Amino acid sequence: MIFEVASLVIDPARAAEFEAAVAQAKPHFEAARGFVSFALQRVIEEPGAYRLLVGWETVEAHMVDFRESEGFQHWRGLAGPFFVAPPSVVHVETVV
Repeated sequence: MIFEVASLVIDPARAAEFEAAVAQAKPHFEAARGFVSFALQRVIEEPGAYRLLVGWETVEAHMVDFRESEGFQHWRGLAGPFFVAPPSVVHVETVV
């Protein structure tokens, strides 16, 4: 299993709206092939900054199966309007 770690930045004044939009988008992730887990975390020290942590069976499950799906389009349609900068995404794996 790997994790997609997306760094997201929004206008802090719209935090409640953004969190509601992400909650609406969550089922699109859950329906995706290779999906394992989902969490949106607010960065305490940086108002408007979030980390989206999505567990996937493989990098390909995220980058191919999900990114090429309608679910991804729905996710971006719901959350994308809140982004003040393009998301930064990396994939990580647990080693210890």
